[in-house]
Amino acid sequence: MAAMKPRTGDGPMEVVKEGRVIVMRVPLEGGGRLVVALTPDEARDLGGQLATVVG
Repeated sequence: MAAMKPRTGDGPMEVVKEGRVIVMRVPLEGGGRLVVALTPDEARDLGGQLATVVG
């Protein structure tokens, strides 16, 4: 039987530039990470949308 590991968010949120895309890794509540690859234009749009919501 495989060893059971605690389900954690696997560290903090991180955003890095990898080649021509920006990769965002977001820890999830139940464990694991959501990984999203964005173009620079998509990242700017996401930043603007988040700024609008946060205020």
